[in-house]
Amino acid sequence: MPNPFRRSFYLKAGLLVPALLLCLFSFTRGIAQTTPAAPPTGIYKQLDRIDFAVSASGILTSGVSNGNYLGVGFTEKGSSTVGTLVSLRYIGKPMVGFEFNYDHSRFTEDTSNYTVCPNAACNYILGGAQTGLNELTLGYVAHPHKIFGIPTYLGAGGGTLRFKPTPYGGQGLPQQYRAAYYYEGGVEDNFPDSHFGVRAGFRQLIYLAPDFGQNYLTLTKRARTSEPTFGFFVRF
Repeated sequence: MPNPFRRSFYLKAGLLVPALLLCLFSFTRGIAQTTPAAPPTGIYKQLDRIDFAVSASGILTSGVSNGNYLGVGFTEKGSSTVGTLVSLRYIGKPMVGFEFNYDHSRFTEDTSNYTVCPNAACNYILGGAQTGLNELTLGYVAHPHKIFGIPTYLGAGGGTLRFKPTPYGGQGLPQQYRAAYYYEGGVEDNFPDSHFGVRAGFRQLIYLAPDFGQNYLTLTKRARTSEPTFGFFVRF
């Protein structure tokens, strides 16, 4: 016959062990809640200052007019299009930050408004030249203050633009690099309790109008490309 005392002992032990484990869990949880979290390490502090953004950028380029070496006056203008702007920022302090920008777009470089051509060798890009544009720039960025509780930013910098005519629509023109500088401003904000945010702004690039290394296209005038931007960023 089973021993009633042993059976009672096992029953009490079976109830006591879970109770002890529950108490131990509650005790250790209380310690964890009252113990202050360890301060972030240096690498996490630096990562917290970095954000990565992808934005759509409208490409609106002003036309420039002048005469070339033959005395033929014409206007050169890039068509309006939409590009992709990728930015990587490091914000050390609200007024001290740096950024790297890469922008890609594709447009048509047009010429128009000719005067009388004095030379039959004039070889203009009739119909326009389809061109890819790549921007590589570095700049300074600051977050001076908030407007209606929304953080603002201002920035400026410089770098290079690569104008690369396409193989079939580029009129056989070679690629060309132009030095450029830019300024920008806008607003941005994080989504609540999230590493993600939204950014909207305006930037303008200033550079010497491209001539693709052809002296009959040289105008020695500076063009301006205005870019309204809107996109999203992630802050590490």
